Amino acid sequence: MSSRLLTAGRARRARSAEAQAVRGFARDGLPMVFQPVFELESGDRVAVEALARFPGRPSLPPSVWFDRAEQLRLLVELELACVRSALDCLGELPRDVRLSINVSPRTAVTEELAELVAPVGDRIIIELTEHAPVDDYAPLKKSIERLRQCGVRIAVDDVGAGFASLRHVLRLAPDIVKLDLSLTRELETDSRSRALASALVTFCKRIGATVVAEGIESHAVLTLLRGLGVRQGQGYFLGCPGPLAGTG
Repeated sequence: MSSRLLTAGRARRARSAEAQAVRGFARDGLPMVFQPVFELESGDRVAVEALARFPGRPSLPPSVWFDRAEQLRLLVELELACVRSALDCLGELPRDVRLSINVSPRTAVTEELAELVAPVGDRIIIELTEHAPVDDYAPLKKSIERLRQCGVRIAVDDVGAGFASLRHVLRLAPDIVKLDLSLTRELETDSRSRALASALVTFCKRIGATVVAEGIESHAVLTLLRGLGVRQGQGYFLGCPGPLAGTG
């Protein structure tokens, strides 16, 4: 048997194993870690972001697993499984600390998501994470309004990383705008990044949205963000992802 056929066979087996793993995760749920979000002036913890962790083999980053799920048309099922896993931990949080959960617009419009979060909506933030453009905003806006009526706050993730997230902000008028970590990390060295962050802060004040900076990894960046008027933030300098008991 030629080396090319052997390589192709290994690739097929690897894809089959990944597909089986994704279906298992979508069925059974996933372990979650939580990264705290703080008020930058007071240091008070105001939220925790739930982040899925994928055990076993093959060992791949979460973003790759979600891409695999999308290719298998299992993204919504996998994201809903993550929502359930995150909600299982809600009882461990103080009532004044919200639980932030990431979903794509496709999951945000589902009846299943609304049913899961409605009973505890006043404790939940839904982060819209997809970078691809949304072709029709009408169903998404309708679903978001229903979630808001339950007390859910809506965040747009990764703002500053591309046009799609900015379009989400313009069309959806979110309660929270999260600055992408690539923008945060360049604040010290790039004047254009500082100008963009400053413009986004000004814009968010005008539309009544709270700015949360992701990827804060040094005291210098924290000081810059405070100076720009960013109210909230998260990052390894403030707190690493981990069990809920270690996020306060």
